[in-house]
Amino acid sequence: MAQQLPLHFEFRANQTFKDFFPGANQETVTHLQKCIADLGEQQIFLWGTSGQGKSHLLQACCHQAQKQKISSFYFDLPKAALPDPSLLNGLDEYDVVCFDNIEHIAGNAAWEQAFFNFFNQHRDRGHKLIVSAAVAPQDIAIQLPDLKTRLSWGLTLKIQPLSDSDRIEALIFKADQMGFEIAPQAGRFLLLHYDRDLASLWGLLEKLDKASLAAKRKLTIPFLKQILDQHHHD
Repeated sequence: MAQQLPLHFEFRANQTFKDFFPGANQETVTHLQKCIADLGEQQIFLWGTSGQGKSHLLQACCHQAQKQKISSFYFDLPKAALPDPSLLNGLDEYDVVCFDNIEHIAGNAAWEQAFFNFFNQHRDRGHKLIVSAAVAPQDIAIQLPDLKTRLSWGLTLKIQPLSDSDRIEALIFKADQMGFEIAPQAGRFLLLHYDRDLASLWGLLEKLDKASLAAKRKLTIPFLKQILDQHHHD
């Protein structure tokens, strides 16, 4: 009964598989797509450091579920102030459930127990569970031994960071999707002088897009320097 759910979540429109630059993660993308299409694993545990696209991939799974007309739910578990575990009530009816940052329930006895119960009911129905964390399942500080074991039951996939050449390609790919052109040398310049995680780079691309539209200028290196200077002073 969907109406029990206390939270309506918004898909981020641009977080689909099509918008994801895979780099060395094509196999991971394929496993996730197969899982949603009912041709792969029932359960996937995705892990890797922050800024590598875990949230994007979980959102992409929900987008794909929507396209396949099956029900899906996404929730990003906050580090502080977890919601009431009653959030899980009725979730076992959903075909695809995605929990981001599952490690944040570790040590919260009520959440661990509630998630354990949800896990069993959801799995018994043959539904798909995809969770993400910053660490591998065996390194999660979950106190409930049975839950910790269950998190390793499915397929565990580690997200590989993008190499420098991949990151330049990713910038060009993303800029192209946003409808503007970024030359490889401008991409290299950005990575050299602004080597942050991808999420920050995407944010920067949005600023660059607006600045180049406003100034009606191509993204040359001198122009990038000018924008970055302003950006640092903001």
